Amino acid sequence: MRRPRPGGGAGGCAAARARGGGGGGVPARARGAPAAAGAAWLRDLSAAMARPPQQRLGVWAPLLLLLLEGPAACAASPADDGAGPGGRGPRGRAQGNAGADDSVPRHDSSYGTFAGEFYDLRYLSEEGYPFPTAPPVDPFAKIKVDDCGKTKGCFRYGKPGCNAETCDYFLSYRMIGADVEFELSADTDGWVAVGFSSDKKMGGDDVMACVHDDNGRVRIQHFYNVGQWAKEIQRNPARDEEGVFENNRVTCRFKRPVNVPRDETIVDLHLSWYYLFAWGPAIQGSITRHDIDSPPASERVVSIYKYEDIFMPSAAYQTFSSPFCLLLIVALTFYLLMGTP
Repeated sequence: MRRPRPGGGAGGCAAARARGGGGGGVPARARGAPAAAGAAWLRDLSAAMARPPQQRLGVWAPLLLLLLEGPAACAASPADDGAGPGGRGPRGRAQGNAGADDSVPRHDSSYGTFAGEFYDLRYLSEEGYPFPTAPPVDPFAKIKVDDCGKTKGCFRYGKPGCNAETCDYFLSYRMIGADVEFELSADTDGWVAVGFSSDKKMGGDDVMACVHDDNGRVRIQHFYNVGQWAKEIQRNPARDEEGVFENNRVTCRFKRPVNVPRDETIVDLHLSWYYLFAWGPAIQGSITRHDIDSPPASERVVSIYKYEDIFMPSAAYQTFSSPFCLLLIVALTFYLLMGTP
């Protein structure tokens, strides 16, 4: 009398899965792999068909139980993507698991979810394709002249009473942490700059310029005056740059560190320097000679720690402010009133 095969009775699928991968049954490591389970079932079926008819019944019994119980008995592992209740697959999400913690987030690795998270709907066209453009940039904040002499220092050149939008040239500076924020504006379509000099003459000066290029952008560039020629320096200490060209004016704002490593072309702003003011046209984004032959400069050295509001009249308004001109006007008036003998 032959003994029945182990696990061939009513142990069903559980007994079949408990075996480690012998001649029949489903290996334990294949619980979450339908392909491995199918391969084991085919091996059992082939082995059973090769035996004599008297020995096939003991093999067919567990296989029939396996087919009848199906996925309910031999469920996939909860760790599988296609698992049922409590798993991470779609069936687990659809059916839910009463014993699972709903607060634990489930990860959806589908491409649709990834694309929906990656692309913001604001940057999708009507057809659903992402635009190849950057997010919109905030508009340039106007320069506040009411703070001049209070929370920042200012220089104005032009008509008396002018502001950042009407002066021929305007500059402001203020301390922000370890940086100095500069604001420049000039009546030009090319460039506006400020130079830091040990004297009032051009030559050997550290220069920061805002240049309007042919694409409509305003870029912050660093120059060093070699005599009367401005040489562009690749090392640019500017940060947080922004600029705009509106109403035939170039306006910009940038920050620059107070202390910098020792460099011939970059000065330390914690020291006091004469400020040189210049502006002029540009050709294809390259600066050319400044508009006036003798650009204005500060009367004395400037300290970034002292905020003043300094006005300098332009040439058109300097005639009647000269002491000699005033004396001449008084003499002419006296001559006309007294008459000739």
